[in-house]
Amino acid sequence: MALLNGSGLTPEIIRSLAFETGFCKRTSSKIDAPDFLVHMCAESLKGTVSHNDMASKIHEETGTDASRQAYWERTDGECVAFFQAVLERVLLSKIEDRAVEPLKQCGKYKRILVQDSTIIQLPLKLFEIFSGVRNASATKCHARIQGIYDLISGKFIKFSIDPYSANDISVASDIPVEEGDLVLRDRGYFKVDVVGELKGKGADSISRYKHGTTLYHPETKEKIELLDLLTLRGSVDMEVLAGSDMSLKVRLLAMPADEETANLRRMKAKKEMKGHAPTKELLDLMSWTIYIVTIEDKSITIKEVFRLYKLRWRIENIIKTWKSEFSFDKTHNVSEHQLRTLLTGRLIMITKCYHDVYVPACEIISKRYGKQVSLMKLMHYIRKHVDHLCDILNFRCWSVKRIQGVANSTLVY
Repeated sequence: MALLNGSGLTPEIIRSLAFETGFCKRTSSKIDAPDFLVHMCAESLKGTVSHNDMASKIHEETGTDASRQAYWERTDGECVAFFQAVLERVLLSKIEDRAVEPLKQCGKYKRILVQDSTIIQLPLKLFEIFSGVRNASATKCHARIQGIYDLISGKFIKFSIDPYSANDISVASDIPVEEGDLVLRDRGYFKVDVVGELKGKGADSISRYKHGTTLYHPETKEKIELLDLLTLRGSVDMEVLAGSDMSLKVRLLAMPADEETANLRRMKAKKEMKGHAPTKELLDLMSWTIYIVTIEDKSITIKEVFRLYKLRWRIENIIKTWKSEFSFDKTHNVSEHQLRTLLTGRLIMITKCYHDVYVPACEIISKRYGKQVSLMKLMHYIRKHVDHLCDILNFRCWSVKRIQGVANSTLVY
């Protein structure tokens, strides 16, 4: 149980969640929910969990004599619900993070929601459930993981493993906003009518401008030639009308990007076009960082909006690191319930690593040594030393010498 220390997850609470979700139905069961959870989460970082290995390991450590078949049968829909309930509890553990403290102090927004997604490849066995790409030469199965994270409370509001066909734009309206929320999303989720829906519910939003979105001058109702406007003014903070019916009033914010950033955007655009050349106008617009914002309060300046949007890196880095370092490709022909349990177990562990190792490591090493810990490198290190995970997670008990070793290693930049 040391693996989940610090998350408020005592064995009693875990057992309570197991009964609430239907994973456990009687107290006399051979399979103990805390043991099942901890071993499944730890083993999930190595790849697909073998129920035979898990039965042997739990028997060796606890004396519980349950068969491989028993563990396999318990990995069902109730098991998925149990793991998701545990995930929510883990994510309720707030991060000690000075970066978001000003957001809490200002009291402007109750929640700041960041939404992002990633695609993972799955066994072909699951194609009919999750879909993917099928053509004359190949068939590939994919799933799309969606996460909505509240920066202020430090927890996920929503987490789902969806079919590949459920792309970002198709789920743009599904975000559970409340009055007083601020939503930060990239252009993949941008639809004018969805922005209007969020505003109608009392939530503000900051979205990256999506090329091709028609904007109009609020007084003359004339179409705005965006490239001409930016070339003339450089920076822009003005009210515009969006949508073909000009029904939505928003703020258009734009600032010049440095040349290195602009060139990286152009390289990415050419790669994503897959042989289709981007238009000259699109490539030229990449010299600016452009946002569509519904925040009407002009005291929140363009620089503050840019600073707020940069907080997206938090969930982007978590998901990027989770995908690249936590064995996503190590999934053989498992069932849908096994897959969802496995992926949720991995998210539980990367969240624990983020909260209990990365955040305190950043704070201590930055303060003492003036260096920044790389999330990607640190998670790579943890995956390589997963057998010592309990010790690694207890970061605040590390010796000064060991912390110095991290500060002087390749884990920082």
